[in-house]
Amino acid sequence: MMTLASGGGLSGGEVAGLIVAVFWAVLVCFMAYVLVKLGKVVGDTSKLVTGVADQTVPLLGEVTNSVVHVNAELERVDAITANVQSISSNVSALTSVFAATLGSPVIKVAAFSYGVRRAMNDRREHDFRKRVKAETKADKSARRAAKKSAGATG
Repeated sequence: MMTLASGGGLSGGEVAGLIVAVFWAVLVCFMAYVLVKLGKVVGDTSKLVTGVADQTVPLLGEVTNSVVHVNAELERVDAITANVQSISSNVSALTSVFAATLGSPVIKVAAFSYGVRRAMNDRREHDFRKRVKAETKADKSARRAAKKSAGATG
């Protein structure tokens, strides 16, 4: 060990040892700082994971509840769809029965009423033509008689 009183300075090996010791002290302090920060990060991450877990469990319960309600509604929709399909089949069958039982007579009645209307219109038209022809004939006769009387007097 060297003393200052002996009049010498530090030797090269001692300076190198002192530098290495200071370097190791700084390195140990830096590593301690990094470990403290890493510990805080790990603690915050642990809190975050705990918070996510605490919020996820009730959320999963709500999702499960919602899925159960949706499945119940889908079952109701399936029942309604089956009822609508049954009603459609019944209406189709009823329409077929109606067409088979009443369709032909209704068509015959419609055709008969059309024929009666047509005959009445034809009869009116025939009467109208007959009247016009009689009036035209009467006008011609009146003109001839007027010509004869004008020719006999004049």
